Amino acid sequence: MLKRIVILLTIISIILIIYYKFFYKEDKIVEVNPENINTYNSNLLENVEYIAKDSKGNLYIIRAAKGEIDYNNNDIIFLENVKSIIQLTNSEQINIKSDFGKYNTSNYDTIFSKNVIIDYLENKITGEYLDFSLIKNKMIFSKNIVYTNLENILQADVIEIDIDTKDTKIFMYEENKKVNIKNKNF
Repeated sequence: MLKRIVILLTIISIILIIYYKFFYKEDKIVEVNPENINTYNSNLLENVEYIAKDSKGNLYIIRAAKGEIDYNNNDIIFLENVKSIIQLTNSEQINIKSDFGKYNTSNYDTIFSKNVIIDYLENKITGEYLDFSLIKNKMIFSKNIVYTNLENILQADVIEIDIDTKDTKIFMYEENKKVNIKNKNF
């Protein structure tokens, strides 16, 4: 029992450190530039790239092979084959990939969906849905979450992180199911 508690606390600490160092952003974004956009028609884009930079110099880049502007809301772009880079000052870069995405150009909130992968140093988190919101200061990763590092594997339904406070909740949807943590060495 003590080993499980120590492993859980280690994993939570690692997750908190990762998000504190790599997902912290100021509320105010000072620069957003769309680049490399080739328009096929009024709402289809190819080679989409958006760049957001905050006042501390933290950089958020989102790229996609294809994008489609929502006719009902021009601030929303539906993306395919999404690759995102989060580069915080004085830290290593975080890479996020997914099959699909929904990007809001006015507030920079992004939803990544299907085959979502976050890579940072020796840490990897996979799942099906990631809601990254600067407005809510939250990152919610859900559906079939698997977190791996050199020593541990964690399986859960949801990892919810407050970007400002770095408070992290890891849980299952059903009360009778438990978060599964395994040490690779055992």
